Amino acid sequence: MPNVRRPAAFSRPTVMIIAGEASGDAHGAKLVRAIARKDPRIGFAGIGGERMAAAGVELVFDASDLSVVGLTEVLSRAGSILRGISSAKRLLRRRPDLLILVDYPEFNLHIAAYAKKLGIPVLFYISPQIWAWRSGRVHKIGRRIDHMAVILPFEEAFYRRHGIPATFVGHPLMDGGRSSGKETVDPAAYAARLGGAPEIALLPGSRDGEIERLLPVMLGAADILSRRHPGARFLLSRSASVAPERLSDIAAAHGRHLPFEVVSTGLGEIYRRAALVIAASGTVTLETALAGIPMIVVYRVSPISYRLGKALIRVDHISLVNLIAGRRLVPELVQDDASAEKIADTAAGLLSDTDGLLAMQRALTTLAGRLGRSGASERTAEIALGLLDARRRRADG
Repeated sequence: MPNVRRPAAFSRPTVMIIAGEASGDAHGAKLVRAIARKDPRIGFAGIGGERMAAAGVELVFDASDLSVVGLTEVLSRAGSILRGISSAKRLLRRRPDLLILVDYPEFNLHIAAYAKKLGIPVLFYISPQIWAWRSGRVHKIGRRIDHMAVILPFEEAFYRRHGIPATFVGHPLMDGGRSSGKETVDPAAYAARLGGAPEIALLPGSRDGEIERLLPVMLGAADILSRRHPGARFLLSRSASVAPERLSDIAAAHGRHLPFEVVSTGLGEIYRRAALVIAASGTVTLETALAGIPMIVVYRVSPISYRLGKALIRVDHISLVNLIAGRRLVPELVQDDASAEKIADTAAGLLSDTDGLLAMQRALTTLAGRLGRSGASERTAEIALGLLDARRRRADG
């Protein structure tokens, strides 16, 4: 039998971290920097994107090859996902001192199981929304992780009821939010945007699949709105994870004659100008709420994914904004309702109701108080260092 060489161990204390999409890449980068500030001796390796790489993570696989939405859509990326799993397992065999998993639950929980077999402690940062659907997964999570750092206030009690160590660390969007160009807009300044020709922002998401499904209907809605509001202008947001040519190809096919401007400099510019945002469901809706900009949330997946998901979902809302508010604060247009006509009708109705928009804007500004104080990355870093210390003590004992 040939000799099997074990992969070389790391030469210094190392944290392996995995984030599978743009928002996780951003939150993971903040966490890496927080850990590095507290202990500069620690090295980082894993799966992520540009922001994690810039924070000092040695990437073994690009997270942009993993990012999908919907149950059936995963099949279209099966090859990339399998390669990502293989890369993650090879890295784990080098025995990092801690594995941190950022959101992206289906992929990350699989990797967590492998890490536990190798005796590597696991910290999960940003919980799967198992309180919304497939709550039976909580038992699997309990077997595979050592600690859950949660970002929504009601999640800590949920996990602790099931005997899983959990800490509410606050939402990472609260970290540095007031110094990042995304300040909450002043009500008087917002009211001034509602006179004359409005600027309407289109936020189609950060994943290729989302953009291909949502951007054509958003541009179709913009076309309808431009005829109803001849002076209206449209701001099309491009996430850093989206290739410019992908966005421009779709825009050329569906919005060639529209008065739109592509904004690639970040959401701060959007929030300084927009009277209304039309956004893909996801973290960006919470960012928009914290900026105090009224919005319409849209969500579309494949018909099969939608039917399967609808049978399993146990909550009344799909947007984080409405889930945290506990009521339908912003309109949600889901699946067949996320059509160009319905988006345009909903937007036109909001724009014609100045008092309603101002009331929505005021209500959105109250959400920040429910997300905890700033410092989520710092608190999660302390949990990570605690797990590392516990591992060292076990090794020394």
